[in-house]
Amino acid sequence: MAPGNPIYNLFTAGGVVMFPLLAFSVLAIALILERVIFWLHLGSYQNTVVEEALKLYRENNVVSVLDELRKNTDLPIVRIFLVALELDEATPEDFRLALESAAQAEIPLLKRFQNIFETIISLAPLLGLLGTVLGLISAFKNLNIGSNTGTQVGGISEALVSTASGLIVAIITLLFANTFRGLYLRQIAQIQEYGGQLELLYRRYYQRGDKNYASTR
Repeated sequence: MAPGNPIYNLFTAGGVVMFPLLAFSVLAIALILERVIFWLHLGSYQNTVVEEALKLYRENNVVSVLDELRKNTDLPIVRIFLVALELDEATPEDFRLALESAAQAEIPLLKRFQNIFETIISLAPLLGLLGTVLGLISAFKNLNIGSNTGTQVGGISEALVSTASGLIVAIITLLFANTFRGLYLRQIAQIQEYGGQLELLYRRYYQRGDKNYASTR
């Protein structure tokens, strides 16, 4: 950006803190795009895959279930199901523990970047406030009694640019972070719902003594 450009002038008016704020904004945009792609991918066909797998399992067709799941190992809930279903003749308790352990292992992926989002949300307004304080100190330091009031007011207003920028970065990041948090909670609820259905079916086959339920190879 060349001098004279309104964006350039706005950026330079914010002072030195505009550089970390710019870095935060670029980082936030990159991580938000990654999370948007991730959640769109999950929402596009995950429920269809899982419901089809449960339908096949109700028909006691474990081999077809595993074939269906192994074609979609990019889905977290599919990986959870596979961990439990690939156990050899597990008891219902072992099966339940396998589901729970696999679900816990997927949580970091589902909550990925949440701490970074929270850091940006917390630090961006503080950096903006710091820039404003530094700008006001500079403006009052150069304040001359009887000088052009408009110029002085203009300098003070420019000092507020960093605060506004920090708030904008924090607000936008907060909106997306809350959206991703809601999607995470919904995903956990779906894992519990579908996992519970699978566990009940397994217990039914196990109590019936049906050996086909454990044919995972």
